[in-house]
Amino acid sequence: MLDTARKLETPEAIDLEIHVAGATVRILAFSIDSIIRLVFQMIVGIVFAILGDFGIAFMMILTFVLEWFYPVLFEVLNNGQTPGKKAMGIAVVNDDSTPIGWSASIIRNFLRIVDMLPFGYLAGLVSISLNPDFKRIGDLAAGTLVVYRDKASVPPQWPDIKSAPPPVPLNLLQQRAILSFAERHGKLTAERQCELANHLQPVLKKQDQDAVNYLLRIATWLRGSK
Repeated sequence: MLDTARKLETPEAIDLEIHVAGATVRILAFSIDSIIRLVFQMIVGIVFAILGDFGIAFMMILTFVLEWFYPVLFEVLNNGQTPGKKAMGIAVVNDDSTPIGWSASIIRNFLRIVDMLPFGYLAGLVSISLNPDFKRIGDLAAGTLVVYRDKASVPPQWPDIKSAPPPVPLNLLQQRAILSFAERHGKLTAERQCELANHLQPVLKKQDQDAVNYLLRIATWLRGSK
C-alpha cells in the first residue's frame, strides 16, 4: 500500500492521502460479489422452478438486474462499497475522493462489458496494469477510483485514576509525552510501562509500578480530570 499512496488537494488547500487498490484485491472483491449473486439466484431459481415458463422468464429478468444494477445500488447507497468491496476494505470514489453518484456508477459498471473483451476481463486487466491509478476502462470513462477504506480508529482507553499535579513545571513537549504514555499504556506490557516510567525516577522519586501510577495521575491532571 505504500507504493499506491496518492495525495489529493481539496478546494480548501488541504492535502488528503489515499491508497488506490490494485488488481488482486479488486478481483477478490468481485469474486465475493459473484458468489453472493450466484447463491441468491440459485435459491430464487429453486423457488420459481415450479412456475414453468413464467419462472424462467422471471429468472432471466432477475439475472439481468443483478448483473448490472447490483453493484450500482450498493456503490451509491452504501458509501461506494458492495459486500465484496466491504469485505476487502475497498470502496469506489470519484477522482477527487468524493462519494460516487448515480451517473458515475452506472457508467463504470455498464462499461464492464468493454472491460470483459475479448474474454475474461482481459481488457480491464490490461488497463489496470498500465494505469498508475489502477483504473479499468470503466473507471477512466466515469472518472472514478477504487481506494482502500481506512478502518475506524478506536479511541484510546483512558485509565480510571485520580489526578495529581506534576512535581515540577512541564513544557509542552513533556506534557505531550506524558499524555501519549497514558493513551498507549494499555497496549504496553507491565514491564515496558515500568521501564519507561523508571526513566523519570530522579524527578518522580518513585519506581516501577508506583512510578507508572504517578505518571498516569499526572496525565489525568493534565487532561483536566479530577
